[in-house]
Amino acid sequence: MFSKITVLLVAGFLGWAYKATEPSPPKICGSPGGPPVTALRIKLRDGRHLAYVERGVAKEVAKYKIITVHGICTSKDLVMPASQELMEDLGIYMLAFDRAGYGESDPHPKRSVKSEVLDLQELADQLELGQKFYVIGTSLGGCFTWGCLKYIPHRIAGAALLSPVVNHWWPSLPSSLSKEVFRRQHLRNQWNIRLAHYVPRFYSWFIQRFYARSGVVLMDPATFSAKDKEILKQMSRTKWKGQDKVMQQGEFESLHRDILVGFGDWGFDPLDLNNPFEHNESSVHIWQGDEDRMVSVILQRYVSERLPWIKYHEVPRAGHILAHTDNLFDVILRELLIGNKEPS
Repeated sequence: MFSKITVLLVAGFLGWAYKATEPSPPKICGSPGGPPVTALRIKLRDGRHLAYVERGVAKEVAKYKIITVHGICTSKDLVMPASQELMEDLGIYMLAFDRAGYGESDPHPKRSVKSEVLDLQELADQLELGQKFYVIGTSLGGCFTWGCLKYIPHRIAGAALLSPVVNHWWPSLPSSLSKEVFRRQHLRNQWNIRLAHYVPRFYSWFIQRFYARSGVVLMDPATFSAKDKEILKQMSRTKWKGQDKVMQQGEFESLHRDILVGFGDWGFDPLDLNNPFEHNESSVHIWQGDEDRMVSVILQRYVSERLPWIKYHEVPRAGHILAHTDNLFDVILRELLIGNKEPS
């Protein structure tokens, strides 16, 4: 009798513990009680929807087709500040999309670096962008740009990574270097990243009980350089379109799912990648601010040394928000698309 009661108690506790680790269900766009659908969307093969927005010249006449991959806590609606003049002069078509769980794109409960890459590829195919296209990833969006170089290098015409996140657990990173940089982060961020990497199953439970909101010190002044603060002040003067929709389907399915993916197992080590452009037909670029307080310039320098085929650009006195720094994005586009050559 006692053993039966014990078994029942243990089973009940395990059931409670399992349920406690489950995140709150997302508020899916277009579902009863969920946010309305207002954006252009495609339906993916697995039934999920992906929201997108197009800029620049018409894709039918574009010379360059670019897909931008947004970072954490942003969306397709935070427009990359390419000048209209440059896009028209070079013939640039630019496609941005909400990654799974962000904005108006349906969540993906098993989201990974590879799943995001496959979403991007299917979006490109449904919109008929052709066999090859350029990719630009910002901050945590850099994870998925690395993923493109791993999983679909034959589709990539060129790539740029702006302040891309470096996962401290890449197998080829020297542990001494990784630990040194990791200890410089805010203590709460250290705890969150460790949880996401080592015990992802309990990450949701921990976040829901110990941190009222993000659990990541995203807006702590200490995480931004002087230049970043200047840019954020300028951006705060005008609310960008779609800002209120970024995490409308649930903070876990957007922000926290990003942390789990970004600091979990990517399925590959970027430092083992080979140059997808062996004949110099195009190039891959990393742009990094030397005063970036979110992504270590020390780690980025190490990455560039290990992968000499990547063109590394270190921007003096710049922080993490590179795309919005002093018209730098036009320079990034020119370097990626034409380098030192003027278009014919």
